[in-house]
Amino acid sequence: MPYPDTAEGFVVHDQKKWTEFKKQEFKLKPFEDRDIDVAIDACGVCGSDVHTINGGWGDAPLPICVGHEVIGRAVKVGKDVKTIQVGDRVGVGAQIGADLTCKNCKADQENYCPKAIDTYGAKYPDGTISQGGYASHIRAHEYFTFKIPDNISSELAAPMLCAGLTTYSPLVRLGAGPGKKVGIVGLGGLGHFGILWAAALGAEVYAISSSPNKKDDALKLGAKHFINSRETDWAKPYAFTLDFILNCADATHKFKLSDYFSTLKVNGTFHNVGFPDEPLPTIKAQDFAPNGCYIGASHIGNRPEMIAMLELASKQNVKSWVETIDISEEGCKQAVERVYKNDIRYRFTLVNYDAQFGKRA
Repeated sequence: MPYPDTAEGFVVHDQKKWTEFKKQEFKLKPFEDRDIDVAIDACGVCGSDVHTINGGWGDAPLPICVGHEVIGRAVKVGKDVKTIQVGDRVGVGAQIGADLTCKNCKADQENYCPKAIDTYGAKYPDGTISQGGYASHIRAHEYFTFKIPDNISSELAAPMLCAGLTTYSPLVRLGAGPGKKVGIVGLGGLGHFGILWAAALGAEVYAISSSPNKKDDALKLGAKHFINSRETDWAKPYAFTLDFILNCADATHKFKLSDYFSTLKVNGTFHNVGFPDEPLPTIKAQDFAPNGCYIGASHIGNRPEMIAMLELASKQNVKSWVETIDISEEGCKQAVERVYKNDIRYRFTLVNYDAQFGKRA
């Protein structure tokens, strides 16, 4: 039974065979009054997709269609939808539902709602499992669907919806702006956004990387300083320098965290948005004592932050560094394999959906 009851997508059936994608139909949740159906035109390939399908973050409901950096056209809107019209180009990020009534949701903290629904691999109240953007369509609640500014192309906008928001939100909440010195650790898919946003917000950016060959990229993205963390005693010249660090790396388990902490000003924060498969390295309470620093983490961002981020990108012409791949079984396989190997500068977007799924609108 085709759309509107089902969508068609590229799914993984076995986490041990996580690079094998098969094209098949899957059930969509029942359509409700604030829902929007999106015919997908592009979808970013996120590290979360890889961690999910290969079991790095544990078991996933199978079969699963991943992808939570979705761009497409609204083809159906519920009767109570106010912000989107049929034909609008829209985006859907890593969250697709919440109760919108709890104290967190009412405080614009819906990304921390106890009943939050992830864009893929989560259960709706009716039992349907949410499926992501490597597919023909997605059915999303209005609150988690966003109009895309006209001057941001779909392939560049897509990665902003997860990686972009995941870095933008903590930068804003931690106070990135003029007069602030911000460290960005890890120059990958997340880290490149960290530099872009921190610079666009007016902060002085210090890129911290174990890959000295990425120095030129870091400076082109907007960093004013590049710190090679492979050098002996690399942290010493930067003691008490940074207001906070945004850790975007996927290898924190290999870090000597006390070195990173030492670069922070008094009461500075080491904030994690890179979530590797491995646990954090052992740390002692006294590692925080020399400057009274803190360690924390966050989960994506909220709706006002998403809107503000897209406005910032539009006004300042912020462009993510993206390579496109045509969606197909082979294209999905190539994309996730290369993300796993960190063989990308710095994001992938799957495109050319019409060739696989037809026009759809």
